[in-house]
Amino acid sequence: MSISFTRILAQAVKEVDQFRRDRLTLALAFVLPVAALMMYGFATRLEAQDIPVSVINFDSGKVSRGLVDAIFAGRQLVPSNTNTTDVLEPLDFGKSKASILIPPEFSSNVQSGRPADIQVVIDGTDVNNARIIKNAILSTTQFFAQETAKNKVEPIVHTSLRLWFNPGRKEALHIVPGAMALVLWIFPALLSSLTLAREKEQGTILQIYASNLTSLEFISGKAIAYLGVGLIEACLLVMAAVIVFGLRFQANLLPFILSTILYVLSGVLFGLFAGTRAHTQMAAVQIVANLGFLGSMLLSGFIYPIRNIAYPLSLLANVVPSMYYILVTRNEFVRGGPWSSLWYAPVVLLALDVWLLFLCSKMKMKLAV
Repeated sequence: MSISFTRILAQAVKEVDQFRRDRLTLALAFVLPVAALMMYGFATRLEAQDIPVSVINFDSGKVSRGLVDAIFAGRQLVPSNTNTTDVLEPLDFGKSKASILIPPEFSSNVQSGRPADIQVVIDGTDVNNARIIKNAILSTTQFFAQETAKNKVEPIVHTSLRLWFNPGRKEALHIVPGAMALVLWIFPALLSSLTLAREKEQGTILQIYASNLTSLEFISGKAIAYLGVGLIEACLLVMAAVIVFGLRFQANLLPFILSTILYVLSGVLFGLFAGTRAHTQMAAVQIVANLGFLGSMLLSGFIYPIRNIAYPLSLLANVVPSMYYILVTRNEFVRGGPWSSLWYAPVVLLALDVWLLFLCSKMKMKLAV
């Protein structure tokens, strides 16, 4: 039987009509994605700040007070209000993440040019925080030592540093584009999987089996309908990113639009594939949550680079559409690089769409038997 675009369009129109009648589905499609973007954008923080640190200062000199002021001059470390002379007590009770002990002779040793030691004990239960605290204290003490040394030697090498693309170190420029990719993958997949699983539960899918619709026409009609819903979600997310988080377009819009269409379609087709495998709505949600959400969260580069994932698990990242779309969104809103540097992203997304469409249509034929 040949493919009829009229039947595909009719199936898409039917899906849109059913979608409009369900208020809960409308909220799931248009309210929750924006709410999820707000939560990711405001709640996710990769740079640790306001880490409590205790200082036990047995020296009353001006030099030791200057060192303490230098340690807490930034936003990373903040003083913890602990009245104790035991360097381990604040760590044992969880009041501080590090304790610094300054001996009584610290100021006199510095002023006389003798070695001046301080003791730092860091809570190592959180490896990332421990590394941040260690680097912050080391850099502060080294700079302080250079400034207070009597016989300073001018360094031969001078390093000039400049942050490119994000000089203000705004975390929203890193988090929000990645969160957009995550949200645009989960919600279209969830909507399309639920609608197919619901038809199985209610038995209305038997009407499709009895009709003259082919599996490819049936899947294509649903995909077109929920692709339109997903693109509306994408517009809402872009508006929220621009208005709330202050993101701006930095590169050519056309490649971004093309990649968004292909990416949303991949999410819809993945949801339809989950719906063909699941016999209940709960099972469909579990498939989307476990495979879709966890895969996009852990294997896309959203939180940490792909190179940090252990081999051979890192190979799975090559078939995760979110990884490619995150590259596109961060290029669009942060880097503003030429499209030639990311030409492969829409190509891979298109290949994944074709593969998912093939799997969906084949699985539909198996269910119809």
